[in-house]
Amino acid sequence: MRRSMRAAFAIGATTAVAVLGFAGVAQAHVTVNPSDATQGGYTRIAFRVPTESDTLSTTKVQVNLPTDEPVASVSIMPVPGWTAKVITTRLAKPITTDDGDQVTEAISEIDWTADSAATAIKPGEFQEFPVSLGPLPETDSMTFKALQTYSDGSIVRWIDVATPGGPEPEHPAPVLHLAKASTDQGADTVTATKASTTAGTHASTPSNTGPLTISIVAAVLALAGLVLAGLAYKRKA
Repeated sequence: MRRSMRAAFAIGATTAVAVLGFAGVAQAHVTVNPSDATQGGYTRIAFRVPTESDTLSTTKVQVNLPTDEPVASVSIMPVPGWTAKVITTRLAKPITTDDGDQVTEAISEIDWTADSAATAIKPGEFQEFPVSLGPLPETDSMTFKALQTYSDGSIVRWIDVATPGGPEPEHPAPVLHLAKASTDQGADTVTATKASTTAGTHASTPSNTGPLTISIVAAVLALAGLVLAGLAYKRKA
């Protein structure tokens, strides 16, 4: 009876560990947070960079902004212990701003480098690099190819583009999905969004809906495993 009870509880515990382990792996890629925004608006996003290595630290992060659908206004939030560098590219076709000004150059790359080993992203940790940008292009999504450099000089290239309906690539590039603005949203709404983003960049908090949902599912499955273990024990008793 005791052996049966121990086996049942072992099954429940194994289920919990497996699910929780999967939740950790699912969040290990370089991602954009939040992953959704509205076309034509201004938004504040953060590039979330975890260190997957068990022994090395992340010392540099390079993010490429698409130039086929450039963004006129891009600003970065200072990250303590990291130095940021922006690289601009001359546009083949200038962008016209809301004020009628012509923008001939746009930021095409942002590089963040750790100031020292103490501020690098250590194993089991992650860092977020906030960016404010807009107006967002009228396209379904923006893909930000990224390079992650480790303390031994090795580079992980998060540049793979997923195909619709296909499996997730091994090193997917971060993607920001863009939805069309509602037809009942007027110019005042866009202006208010821009003002809110500009004024509240430092106070905004990225969404944690994805990790929270996975954690809840993991907890429910773990509880189900323990309930099954209890029922198995009752039947044996």
